[in-house]
Amino acid sequence: MKLLQPDTLIRNPNGSPLKASVDVACEAARLWSVVGNFAEFDAFIPALSHIEMTGTGVGALRTKFFHDGHCVVEQLNSRNDDAMCMTWTTLYNTLGVAQLWAAMSVQALGAGYSRAIWTLIGEPVDTPQAEFEQFVQAFADSALENVRKMLG
Repeated sequence: MKLLQPDTLIRNPNGSPLKASVDVACEAARLWSVVGNFAEFDAFIPALSHIEMTGTGVGALRTKFFHDGHCVVEQLNSRNDDAMCMTWTTLYNTLGVAQLWAAMSVQALGAGYSRAIWTLIGEPVDTPQAEFEQFVQAFADSALENVRKMLG
């Protein structure tokens, strides 16, 4: 009998990064208070009914519940409030995503303007990669447009 060895299903996805960004007429700290709030993405993603958090800080788990019944569990991998950036990984979902890694960052543009940048790399379970990337891009673009409307 073979001895059990350490293993995991978590791995970084392969693929080209998709980037969504939005310039907002507000200070960077104000923008970061919205897009950098890992526990409250439902503030700018209307498809989410609510979010439940397990733990706080790096390593915390976020369970996003969608109005249509889907759910996604993600882990916060890194966070730097001074640099206004964070990364997370999808651990479980009912959306047909095999692997997903994401980052959110905010840059000050000066004169009361700032930019939010959402970077995603993902692999679908059954959907063709191009179709999956088109969906993810549209989802991220729409969410950041909602942020612009909220704060701009």
